Order: sequence, then structure tokens, then C-alpha cells
Amino acid sequence: MKKYVLLCLLVLSSFCVWAQDKQAILNVLETQREAWNKGDLESFMQSYWKSDSLLFVGKSGPKYGWQTTLDNYRKGYPNKVAIGYLTFNILKVELLSASNAFVLGGWHLKRTNDNPEGYFTLWLRKIKGEWKVVADHSS
Repeated sequence: MKKYVLLCLLVLSSFCVWAQDKQAILNVLETQREAWNKGDLESFMQSYWKSDSLLFVGKSGPKYGWQTTLDNYRKGYPNKVAIGYLTFNILKVELLSASNAFVLGGWHLKRTNDNPEGYFTLWLRKIKGEWKVVADHSS
């Protein structure tokens, strides 16, 4: 009986940690969205791993580095009109391990002259207790 109770507590504990991590990841994405909608690309980038190994894959192919990614965002979205208003449609958050997660979602920009949209996949890693995007493939 003690083994059964211990097993149940272990499973419940694991589920609670999973739920907390999933919510933390959703919070990261919401913080990103809010920063974007303020036109604050620096704050938007705080969710990304500040490393030369950060991988971003977009229409021009793979690019590496936090600063490179920020520079590309600044170039592609030079002002608030270009930045527009961002919404996400999160389709899946999957914890792969205690420190790795996969996110699949859609993005939509509402702008004065157009409304581009697409999809993204993210690999997040828990680094020093915080979830950070280490790879982003957006199309």
C-alpha cells in the first residue's frame, strides 16, 4: 500500500511540475507578444537565448546568434507600422524533458496595409531556471 501511495504522489508531483512548466512557457510567449505590440523589439528578444548559438530559420534560411536575430527583426520591422499588432494561436506545447520543450503555433500581424500570418515551431530550453527560445523556425 505504501508503494502505491508513493507512486501516486510521484505521478501527481510530476504532473504539477509539467503544468507549471507549460504555464511558464505560455507566459514567455505572452510576454513576447506584449513586448512586440509595444514596438519593443529589445524586450521581445529577452525570451531568446542570448547566445551566438541561437538558431533562427526564416525565409532567408538559417541564421545564428542573438544579436543577428535582433538586427534582422529591426531591419524587417523598422517602425510601429511595420511591427503591427501580433496575435498567437498556440497549437501545441510539448515537454520533451525537464529542460526541453517544443511549441507549435500560428502568428498573425494586423497592420494598416496588410495582415501577414504564418506558423512557427520553437525549441525552448530551461536555462538557469528560465525557459528560453534556443531555436525558432518561422514562416
